[in-house]
Formats: sequence, structure tokens, C-alpha cells
Amino acid sequence: MVASTEEKFDGMLLHIAQQHDGIEPLFDTFFGFLRRKTDYYTGAQKEAAEVLLMNNFKKHMSIALQEQKSKEDSDSFEKPVPKVEPATIEEITTEGAKASAPASKPNIPEQKVSEAINEADLEEGEESEKGKLKPNDGNGANYGHYSFTQTLEELEVRVPFKVEFKVKSKDCKVVIKEKHLSVGLKGHSPVIDGDLFNKILLDEALWHLEDNTVVLTLEKFNKVEWWGTIIKGDQEISTKKVQPENSKLGDLDGETRSMVEKMMFDQRQKAAGLPTSDDQKKQDTMERFMKQHPEMDFSNCKWG
Repeated sequence: MVASTEEKFDGMLLHIAQQHDGIEPLFDTFFGFLRRKTDYYTGAQKEAAEVLLMNNFKKHMSIALQEQKSKEDSDSFEKPVPKVEPATIEEITTEGAKASAPASKPNIPEQKVSEAINEADLEEGEESEKGKLKPNDGNGANYGHYSFTQTLEELEVRVPFKVEFKVKSKDCKVVIKEKHLSVGLKGHSPVIDGDLFNKILLDEALWHLEDNTVVLTLEKFNKVEWWGTIIKGDQEISTKKVQPENSKLGDLDGETRSMVEKMMFDQRQKAAGLPTSDDQKKQDTMERFMKQHPEMDFSNCKWG
């Protein structure tokens, strides 16, 4: 039970650690956080703060030494682990080698890969969508090596590891940047590695491990657009085929909601070959002008 509680924040902590070049900068960030956001240094006597720090340090050092000794004692009596296929990661531990036995193979459900939109399903004005993918139920796409869903504000990316052993957070290598994403297993080539379709808010990015699948939650920088894909160069979905009701418009503030509703209305109008809200506004203005000036001849004027 203790191990599962400790591992609860592994994904978030690993993400933070990956943004630092070593343990010293990581400690500096952590203790700086305590200084800026808490009264750890000033709320008690100096000696009390130091005692608390050293007690926790000694506690975990003792646990680490005990675990190391237990592993060494176990290794001296342990039978050799049968060699498995080359799917094992290079930094595998004794426990990881045991977990790599085929009997513990995780069951990852297969997802149907998204298909291209049939040309017959294209409406007037959608010629540019030819060859693009039909969005899945979450307004995203299912690829052979990852899948994603989205709202106007947020993305969820799922990257499964199709290996014969149970993957732990420490086995994963996840690098998240504002315009780049890399996900894979240590000692292996990344499953996905490339520039993002658009910019994200790095401070809001999170990931965790779920049944041998890395699940990432990414917040869009621009919250009034649909993404065609996650990684630039991957086949894009037709954003004209997304379902706006999945975007949780009720969660947006009034100004943003009005902007998004206008954008979606114009999108539907264009798909149907009808005038957009701006076109309609211009047309209404011209009709009022024509009524106010019946003496003028507008028969040779071209509109639009």
C-alpha cells in the first residue's frame, strides 16, 4: 500500500524532474517553492525546519538501504530469469525482469484506426477535406501507435506500449515542450517524437500511466480552435466534421463562447454553401442602403 501511495505522483514529479539538468537544480526549485509559497522557513524555529528535513532524509535513506540489501540477498538465491524477446527495456530492474514474463502480459484493447472520409460524404465547399480522416467520437483520431481526443480547450493523448511486460512510470521517457512531444520507453526509440500541431500551456501539461498506456492531458494555448492532429506530419482529421456539442461551450466565459459559436456557425454555413455571418451582415447593410435609395440603379453591381 505504501508503494502505491508513493507512486501516485510519479508522473507529475518525473515531468518536473525532466525540466532540470540534475538533482541540484531540482532541489533548488523545490526549496525555492517552499520559500515563496509556504512559511516553512519562517513559521517555526530554524532548528525545527532543519530537523524535519533531516528526519525525512534519514527515513528514506534507511528505506533505500534496506531495499538494496533485500535485493542483493534475493539475487543470491534467485534462479536466472528466462530470456524473453527483445521487448525488454535496457534499464530493467530485477522486479522488472520478473514482470516481463508472458503470464503478466497486460491486456490493451485494440482500437480501430481512423479511416479517411469517403469522397461521397463530402458536402459542397468541402473539397479541401478530401483525404483527411473522419474524427473519432472524441473529435480526434485513432492512429496505429497513438490516439487522441479533444475539446476546444484541451487534448487527451493515449500512447500504448505493446510489450510483453507490465510497464511502470520509471520505465517511461516523456518529454513535453510547448511545441514538441516525445513519448517512449527508456532504451527504446520513442513511439511518438515530433513537433506539436500547435502550442500548448506547458505548466498545465500532465501525464500518468494506465494499463501500459501513457495518458497525457495537454491544455491548448489557443482555446478557440480544433487541432487536425497531435504531431505535425501525421494525417489530419477533417475539423469541419467535428461535433461542437462535445466542446463544453457552457464552461466558456461569455465573450469566448460568443466567438466560438460564431466560428461554428460560419463553419456550418460554409459547408452548406451559404453566406457566413459577416457575409450576411454585409448583405443586410446593402439591402437597407438600396431601400433608402430607390432612385439608384444597382442592376449591374456584383456582390460578394
